Amino acid sequence: MNLAEGVQTVSLVVLSAMLTASAVGVVLLPNIVYAAFLLGGCFISVAGLYILLNADFVAAAQVLIYVGAVNVLILFAIMLVNKKQDYAEVKLGFLRSAITAVVCLALFALLTVTVTSTNWAVTAEIAALPSTIVLLAQHFFSDYLLPFELASVLLLVALIGAIVLARRELVPDPITSGESITDDSLELLERPKEQLAASSSDK
Repeated sequence: MNLAEGVQTVSLVVLSAMLTASAVGVVLLPNIVYAAFLLGGCFISVAGLYILLNADFVAAAQVLIYVGAVNVLILFAIMLVNKKQDYAEVKLGFLRSAITAVVCLALFALLTVTVTSTNWAVTAEIAALPSTIVLLAQHFFSDYLLPFELASVLLLVALIGAIVLARRELVPDPITSGESITDDSLELLERPKEQLAASSSDK
């Protein structure tokens, strides 16, 4: 992506501010739903940074996989569980928070020193880089064709195995001659296959 130098600088500052604010909100907000939404903001900000680095495929994968799949899965898990429980007070909680803050500040200082002391090779000329999608497609369908196909077969086998393990058979309860047919007796009760095998062996 060939952008002007001013546009790149402004985009970098805005995306960095969004990423930092979202990450701080994920850590500090007590509401887990808001934290999950801010986690999606972190992923989108990282995708924007990938676009500035001309990594268009990595940016698209970041949005599709992390925002569209992982973050949505986290939100569904939070909303489906929705367990209200009074948490017990953590012993020495202030000490743990202080140690965590010291470690985070030390890592931030280390990264700051690394960034400022490294001699970055920056040139004024912006080179037109080829699309990463074309290069990845060429490697996938030439050099890495066999591992790519094996990975797809492995994912298919795992998906089929998950479906088989989670499958349940609908088995109606038998109605004896003395029982009257009611609305409840017409419902198909869901029972696992192990319970069905045990009942058939008892007979």
